[in-house]
Amino acid sequence: MMGTVIDLLVDHQEAEKILDELEKRLKLYEKRFSANDPTSELMVLNHNAGIKKVVLQPELYELIKLGKENSLTSEQLNIAIGPLIQTWRIGFSDAKVPSDEVIKSLLAKTNPHNIQLDDQNQTAFLTEKGMLLDLGALAKGFIADLLVAYLKEENVTGALINLGGNVVVFGTARQHEDGLWRIGVQDPSKDRNQTRLILKVTNQSVVTSGIYERSLIKENKRYHHIIDPKTGYPVKTEVLSLTIVSKKSVDGEIWTTRLFGLPTAEIIRTLNRTSGIEGIIITTDEVILSDGIRDLM
Repeated sequence: MMGTVIDLLVDHQEAEKILDELEKRLKLYEKRFSANDPTSELMVLNHNAGIKKVVLQPELYELIKLGKENSLTSEQLNIAIGPLIQTWRIGFSDAKVPSDEVIKSLLAKTNPHNIQLDDQNQTAFLTEKGMLLDLGALAKGFIADLLVAYLKEENVTGALINLGGNVVVFGTARQHEDGLWRIGVQDPSKDRNQTRLILKVTNQSVVTSGIYERSLIKENKRYHHIIDPKTGYPVKTEVLSLTIVSKKSVDGEIWTTRLFGLPTAEIIRTLNRTSGIEGIIITTDEVILSDGIRDLM
C-alpha cells in the first residue's frame, strides 16, 4: 500500500477493529493523495490543468495549500514538480534518464505560483497545461497525523504508525519500563533494518529521507530518486540520509524536503535555530547530530 511497507501497532481493547479502520482509511487516503493512480482525487485536478478549476475534498485542499505555501518559500520543496517525477519514474519499472531538452521543457511547467487556490470555495486551478502536482514529499506525514487524530478520538492509549520511513508514536510503549518507544534510524550503508542509532521517543514523529533505497543505474551511473526542483536532476549531495524528529509528522516531511540537498553545515545550523525540530545527518563519513538529539538517545 502507498508503494511502501506499512506497520501499525495499537494498544486498545478492540485493537483488531481499530486496525481494520486504519487500513480502510489508508486506502482512502491513497486514493485521495496519490500521483501514481490515474483515478485518484489529486489526478482529477492534474488532468484538468489549464482547463478548469476543480472542487477539492477538504483534506486534499488543506494539503495542497500547505504544499504551495512551502513551495513558495523553499528552493528544495516544490509540489509542482510532478512533470519531472513522472518523467524520471525512479523506483518504477519504466524509469529512464530524460534528455537535457526534455528536462528544460518540463522545468517550465513546475512554477508553484501557477497553483491558484480559492479558500472560500475550496477549489484549485493549475493554470498551465501539462502541470502535475505531486504531494509525495508531504502526504505520508499528513496521513500519519490524520491517523493519530483518529486514534486519539478512539481513546487508544499507545500506538506506532510506520509508513515506510515515516514513523509516528504516541502514548506509552508498555514493553519498555520507561514507557518510551524505540525507533531505529537506518544505516544507509547497510541492508534494510540495520540501524545506525536508536531514539527513545513518545508523542513524536521520526521521518527519514535518503538516497540509498530507490535509484536507477544507467550506463554505469547511479541516479537516486530525490529530484532537485531547480535543476530537474537528482540532488547533488554528500548526505545519505536526513532524519527529523518533530511533534507533527507533516512537519518532519516538510523539513526533510526543505533541507535535503543543502550543505551539511547549513542543515545543522537550521536545525539548531528552529524550535520544535531535531535532526540527524548521515553522510559517507560521519553522523552529525543537532543540539537536542542526544536527549533522545
